[in-house]
Amino acid sequence: MKKLYLIAPLVIAAFILVYAILPPFEKPSVDTVRIPKGATVQEAAGILKDVGALRHETPFVILIRLTSPNGVHEGSYALKGPENVLSLANRFANGISGIDAIKVTIPEGFSNREIAERLTDLMPDFNTARFLEISVKDEGYLFPDTYFFMPGASAEHVVRTMRNAFIAKIEPYEAEIEASGRDLHEIVTMASLLEEEARLPETRKIVAGILWDRLELGMPLQVDAVFAYIHGISGYTPTAVDLKMDSAYNTYTNRGLPPSPISNPGLSAIEDALRPTETEYLYYLTGKDGTMHYAKTFAEHVDNRKYLR
Repeated sequence: MKKLYLIAPLVIAAFILVYAILPPFEKPSVDTVRIPKGATVQEAAGILKDVGALRHETPFVILIRLTSPNGVHEGSYALKGPENVLSLANRFANGISGIDAIKVTIPEGFSNREIAERLTDLMPDFNTARFLEISVKDEGYLFPDTYFFMPGASAEHVVRTMRNAFIAKIEPYEAEIEASGRDLHEIVTMASLLEEEARLPETRKIVAGILWDRLELGMPLQVDAVFAYIHGISGYTPTAVDLKMDSAYNTYTNRGLPPSPISNPGLSAIEDALRPTETEYLYYLTGKDGTMHYAKTFAEHVDNRKYLR
């Protein structure tokens, strides 16, 4: 009888422990849950309890505090079904989200606005406004590439990732940029114009040579692509009014390069800005079929315009 009195509390304690560790009978009320930055272990436990992922908060809190000095990791986590507290504590202590990364491809020549639109299409909860706010100074330096972002990725993380990619990609060109006599800002700004003005590498190199020559001669660049950037409308065709508008980016009324890049160029356009093809041309027009028509003089340029009407 005495043994029974000794064993009974142990059995009860074991039952309570097992009951606390076992997953809930039903799956959580949501498929994913987000732990905000700076959340305490107790706050994370409350979030999980509220969505039905935990029976009780205490075992989760105890396990996290015993195994993770830094508490829980912020971010989004999958809740695919009933999961025991041991598994949950391990995942939230180590930042194991259980969520597949989202593949995001950013084409060469995308502006920050277009990048924001692409991210929002693929990541509905993405903070577009924050991205546009903090990336203003990085226009031109967000490298176009294929990325894998976790759902719930912050705007700061996306900008930092793309900026770091640019730094890594441009490093092999640093000596060549220095030798060119132009700085990185000038090269990237020119490359951003080339992305919009000429899509093919062979024409980009020629257009690069024309634009650099126009700069050296003190001629306005007269690049139409800046108006799509000014108005925030992709593929915008400028009007006669646009050509006279008051904007620092208007390359008809201002000499020199625009104040900053108008898009985020790829390596090919950057190389073309660095290695232009020297010609005697000072003017160019793009036909409806995409063919470039070059001219050495303004009179020849006018003839090309008449021909292309």
